[in-house]
Amino acid sequence: MRLLVVEDDTAIRDFLKRGLTESGYLVDTARDGKSAEAQAGEEVYDGFIIDLGLPDMDGLDLIARCRAQGHSAPVLILSARRSVDERVRGLEQGGDDYLTKPFALAELVARLRNLLRRSAAPQQEATRLHVSDLELDLVRREARRGTELLQLTTQEFALLEYLVRNAGRVVTRTMILDHVWRMRFDPATNVVDVQIYRLRNKVDEAGNRPLIHTIRGVGYVLKEA
Repeated sequence: MRLLVVEDDTAIRDFLKRGLTESGYLVDTARDGKSAEAQAGEEVYDGFIIDLGLPDMDGLDLIARCRAQGHSAPVLILSARRSVDERVRGLEQGGDDYLTKPFALAELVARLRNLLRRSAAPQQEATRLHVSDLELDLVRREARRGTELLQLTTQEFALLEYLVRNAGRVVTRTMILDHVWRMRFDPATNVVDVQIYRLRNKVDEAGNRPLIHTIRGVGYVLKEA
């Protein structure tokens, strides 16, 4: 699942990105409302974490703009505004939950998971992806091959999720680097090949039929043989 963290404090923004990434999420960040609004228009996000005290606009205005653009993903407001009136106002004007600063990362992650679970309840199929006997639970960040729970790292789960979402479609190494790592590597790097090798050992060793296939000179595809 992909999140957008909107926070102007560099230390808090970096702390959230690191902590949420370690919790299994793909995380983009923005330091002001305008850049956040632009990113929300280009990418589909499963959830937002928005600070109210942004340098160029009030966070509530950003929430209103995102809602007006049709974004229905849950919003966790993160703010130093602690009064009851401020919290009520935030919840009434588009926020789905409100957490005051300073905060504990464990509580933030727990609140976020609850928001994502509740938002997915009416459309449970959106939180579970299937290919053959492989199933991904995007809320619990779990992968199973048949009845066996796969022990995947955070990066391996993100890579597998990308392959499953593109099941039957060949994805190149460059596409994987861009969408999974969100960084620009030298296309000649073998980081993708190494991660695919490790992932294949876990996914395909757990089942009778291989699902991850190499297309020589092109990339990889996840499909039934």
